[in-house]
Amino acid sequence: MPGTRMGKNTEKGTEDSEKETDDTTATGTTAPPRRRQARGERRISQLLAAAAGVFCRTGYASASTNAIAREAGVSPGTLYQYFPNKEAIAVELGGQLLQRAHETHGQAFRPENLRRPLPELLDAVLDPVIAFNCENPAFWALMHGTGVPGIAQEHEELHVGLLARIEAVLRDFCPEASTQELAHISNMILGIFKSSLDLILAHEGEERAAYTAELKTVLLRYLEPMITTTPSH
Repeated sequence: MPGTRMGKNTEKGTEDSEKETDDTTATGTTAPPRRRQARGERRISQLLAAAAGVFCRTGYASASTNAIAREAGVSPGTLYQYFPNKEAIAVELGGQLLQRAHETHGQAFRPENLRRPLPELLDAVLDPVIAFNCENPAFWALMHGTGVPGIAQEHEELHVGLLARIEAVLRDFCPEASTQELAHISNMILGIFKSSLDLILAHEGEERAAYTAELKTVLLRYLEPMITTTPSH
C-alpha cells in the first residue's frame, strides 16, 4: 500500500539522517576518526543510560530494544548500529556495573576499615555498598533472575569474591571458628544483606535510612556473641 511504503521510507530516512549526523560534521565533510569515536562513545553511553532506566522499570525480561530506543530518543535503527539485540546491551551495561561493584567492594573492605570495632566496621563496609546499589538500581535489576549468560557468570564470581572477603574478616574476629562455621556465617550475613537490600531499595529518604539502620542492628546482634577478639593488625 502507498501509505505503508511511505511510512517505511520515512523511517529509513530518519535512520539514514541520524547515521549521517553521527558520521559527518555540520559542513557535510566526514568527521575525523577521533571525533567520530567520541560521538559514538557518547551515543553508547546514552543508550546504556536509557537501558538502565527501562530495565529498572520493567525488568529485563519485559524490556525491548524499541523501548530502550524510545527512552534514548533515537530510532531503533540507530540503536542497532551499536547493539545487535537486548542481550548485548545488558551484557555491556552489566559489565560496567560489575566493574564498579568490584571497585566498591575494594573500597569497603580496605584494611583500615577492618581494624575498627564491630559497629564502626559495619558502617564502613555497608555504607559504600548500599550507596552503590541505591545509585545504580539497574545493577540489582540485571543481576537477579535475568539469566543473561554474560552477566550470570561474572555475577557469580563477584558473589564468591564477596563471600571470601567476609570469611577473611570473620577469621580475624573469630579465630577459633572452624572453616565450616565461617562458611555458614558468611553465607548467612550475605543472605541477610541481600534480603534487607530489597527493602532499602524500595524506599527513599527517612524510610531508607531506617531500614539501613535496622540491617546494621540485625548484623550487630547476630555477630556480637561470636566475637572473641578484636583484630589489632
